[in-house]
Amino acid sequence: MKRGKKYQEALSKIERGKLYDPVEALRLVKELAHAKFDETVEVHVKLGVDPRHADQQVRGTVALPHGTGKTRRVLVFAKGEKAKEAEAAGADYVGAEELVEKIQGGWFDFDVAVATPDMMGMVGKLGKILGPRGLMPNPKSGTVTMDIARTINELKAGRIEYRVDKTAIVHVPIGKVSFELEKLVENLNAFAEALIKAKPAAAKGQYIRSVTVCSTMGPGIKISPLAFTAANK
Repeated sequence: MKRGKKYQEALSKIERGKLYDPVEALRLVKELAHAKFDETVEVHVKLGVDPRHADQQVRGTVALPHGTGKTRRVLVFAKGEKAKEAEAAGADYVGAEELVEKIQGGWFDFDVAVATPDMMGMVGKLGKILGPRGLMPNPKSGTVTMDIARTINELKAGRIEYRVDKTAIVHVPIGKVSFELEKLVENLNAFAEALIKAKPAAAKGQYIRSVTVCSTMGPGIKISPLAFTAANK
């Protein structure tokens, strides 16, 4: 894949083979971001797990102290009092059968879906549609719940979901390049702490294999796995 001149210039400022300290790496991400929009800062962590085994799955949520810099559109499947609670808490879309039909028709103008447990019989019909897009409500990610107001508030404030993919890598956003460096570092540390706590008992050997940070359009910068975990021991 051919890269542009600005990307190549940014790449030349990264020391090949070096494992950076998290603060130094995030400072470089901010410095080397060159797009005309406020790029997202991403973290990609290679784990020492085999995702093919159910007992080595890694999945969870974490509330980033400074959010992601993006306002998330929250959809809630609920009825009655819980629907009213969702509307009062600021959900962008609230409904039941009508939302199921809308999604079956190809509508996906939302970033996260939440459901009360009693709605899952109906929402289950959307598994093959929402599942591949990472939008299916799930108890493990805290999106199947009766605590609707708190969940909506946390999602709006910056709670993110993470899960290992089939290549054993976890990908998450931790903010924008416009964030102060200190806030990016605190968000990274919060994610690192959650990821370390989520280590499966069945995982053997080195758990954190590699850590890369980058902006949306920028080159990847490697962080020392030891430095990534050090602040959370």
